[in-house]
Amino acid sequence: MRVPPAPKIKQHAEPWRWLLYVALALFGGLLTFVGARAQQKATDDATFRKLTDDYCAAWSSGNLDAPAKFYAQEDGLVFYDLAPFSYHNWKDYRAGVQKEFLDSSEEIKLTAGKDLKVKRRGTIAWTTVPIHLLIKTKDGKATEMDIRYTGIWEKRGPRWTIVHEHLSAPLSH
Repeated sequence: MRVPPAPKIKQHAEPWRWLLYVALALFGGLLTFVGARAQQKATDDATFRKLTDDYCAAWSSGNLDAPAKFYAQEDGLVFYDLAPFSYHNWKDYRAGVQKEFLDSSEEIKLTAGKDLKVKRRGTIAWTTVPIHLLIKTKDGKATEMDIRYTGIWEKRGPRWTIVHEHLSAPLSH
């Protein structure tokens, strides 16, 4: 009885098959990475939308204890405001806003615009958003303006804290 010869094994098929598996694994890993980044961006956008809206509501309350929780309290940090110019800690910022705005105002209302932009690198994030400001003074005058807001936030423990901000108003046309 004669035994048929063993089939020839294609030696070139195996390396190509292995290369295909590696390529598919890399592609799957890339999809996972892209999906995770997109999910992180969506989470950041929602987190900072809520923080920004809460920030505006806190300032609109007229009680400076409300926005204080958003700010880092140590000296040496710079906060640029509409008036007079800048502050170098929360204590000075609080006193300046009280004098420049709250002492003469009956109502202050900040409303964040829809165009919130968020960029994050680890525990640091920066946000930009247009904000509408309404000030009603105690003598009955009302002033409205659109301002630009940039905030630098640092994640400290479970909370995001403002470590720098810049508010500005465009020059009139």
